[in-house]
Amino acid sequence: MAKRKSQAAEEITVQEVSAAPAKPFWEQNPKIVLYAVGAIVAALGIWWMYKTVVLAPKQKEAVASMWHAQQQFERDSFQLALDNPGGGFDGFVALADKYSGTPAGNTANYYAGVCYLHIGDFDNAIKYLGDFSAEGELMPAMKYGTLGDCYAEKGDFNKALDYYEKAADATKNNLLAGYYLKKLGMLYDNQGNKEAALKAFERLRRDYPDPASPDWRDVEKYIYRDGGGK
Repeated sequence: MAKRKSQAAEEITVQEVSAAPAKPFWEQNPKIVLYAVGAIVAALGIWWMYKTVVLAPKQKEAVASMWHAQQQFERDSFQLALDNPGGGFDGFVALADKYSGTPAGNTANYYAGVCYLHIGDFDNAIKYLGDFSAEGELMPAMKYGTLGDCYAEKGDFNKALDYYEKAADATKNNLLAGYYLKKLGMLYDNQGNKEAALKAFERLRRDYPDPASPDWRDVEKYIYRDGGGK
């Protein structure tokens, strides 16, 4: 009888053990978890040091160097702004490469793209604009719009239309959105797509009305001509 009780007790114990929930992974493998947490902390520490010791001084240096190229840009001396702003200072091409990874280096990509557009080197303009990381309310629209100009100059009108539409969608700024919607409508109109042109112009009139603008009569004229005034 005692033997049966012992066996029954063992069975109950086995059942209780098997029914108990498994320990969480971090309790079963504390060393692995500690190593993983340590690796994350170390990575964050390295990134903080990189930003503080490397990026911050590079950004400060880049801003100080860039204003010479910006001066040439403001004078419409685009080739000088790209390559040789004078005084032994770097142009936007060298600045974009030298200070890659900094906000100033990123901005140099945009400037370089615009400069190349103005001097007619559309492929390089597209390259540098593609390397530019645009953020905020205005810059994405300006990037897309400038890319639209590049492709329009190259005669690739489908891509130009795509980028003008992206530019108009990328901002709620009345001036920029209206500007690129008008470009979108005019290019559609030029390509003979009256329906798409009318859609762009009517969106401009509806979402960004500005009757005081000197362009407003043109918008009304295009709408009427493309069938919106009927």
